[in-house]
Amino acid sequence: MISKVLVTGGLGYIGSHTSVELILQGFEIIIIDNLSNSSVEVLKGIKKITGVTPEFIKLDLMNKKKLYQLFKDYPEISGVIHFAASKAVGESVNQPLAYYENNLVSLIYLLQAIAQKTQALSFIFSSSCTVYGQADQLPITEMAPIKKAESPYGNTKQIGEDILFDNTCSNNNLKVISLRYFNPIGCHPSIEIGELSKGKPENLVPFITQTAAGIQQKLNVFGNDYPTPDGTCIRDYIHVVDLAKAHVVGLKRMMSGEQNENFDVFNLGTGKGNSVLQVIKTFERVSGFSLDYDIVDRRTGDIVEAYADASKANKILGWKAKSDLEEALKTAWQWEKKIRKLL
Repeated sequence: MISKVLVTGGLGYIGSHTSVELILQGFEIIIIDNLSNSSVEVLKGIKKITGVTPEFIKLDLMNKKKLYQLFKDYPEISGVIHFAASKAVGESVNQPLAYYENNLVSLIYLLQAIAQKTQALSFIFSSSCTVYGQADQLPITEMAPIKKAESPYGNTKQIGEDILFDNTCSNNNLKVISLRYFNPIGCHPSIEIGELSKGKPENLVPFITQTAAGIQQKLNVFGNDYPTPDGTCIRDYIHVVDLAKAHVVGLKRMMSGEQNENFDVFNLGTGKGNSVLQVIKTFERVSGFSLDYDIVDRRTGDIVEAYADASKANKILGWKAKSDLEEALKTAWQWEKKIRKLL
């Protein structure tokens, strides 16, 4: 029986890029997605890059009955990469209950369905640097204390990790890696898949590219009075393809039996912080566009500064981010132009 990897939220931004990398590394995958923030058209992009149309099932993780049936129908699933979740910090502040329900209840249902299996299973959790809150020391290592989350979104990632850790203590068949992303941007160099923001984007780079494309009238910069060199927030922006490749490496490590711990965590970032204004200026340089932006009040839930110490992933997984900010922004802009038919 050929083992298969289940990718939840596999037509989303990071999910689709990871699906591509899995296929290119010879994995057979099954994608499930409820299409709430993605499109079935993404499958065409995945095929153009890989030559393979992965198996796709439209399924909402909140549908417990269908989820249980999925694992009965596919006993060969030996790996799960779990992306399916709501992911906007600002939106989570306004809709906390929706975030707790969607991100945590769905995770519990997924783990309950997995618990039916008697075979070993490797599980990768899509976590976030938001679990650290405002860290005391920079760059942030995995040993940094988990502080009170600054947003309900960040809290769902903290609680999600706790749920997974507790579950590995009671289910010896389950091994888990939690990958704590910093800020993924950009798209596949083929420009066949990328970030599809439904409605007004919450994240900086899609807002930048949509402003340049004329979709958004003006870019808002949330606060310029932070204790940073230019007064704007600093983040670690990582190319989504680099991020995707880390999932494949982590999965291979678990499946080969190299991971001794039942639960482990890794930071995924470049180790370099860039401010909001630096990102805007870099985008203007690579695109040739001058962006219209307003400085507005700080946004609830935003921390001042965060960038990664990814040396643990470098050493143990043999993974390192390769692309720089310019390259990532260039692909993000090419993708925006393509979907807006501006090419």
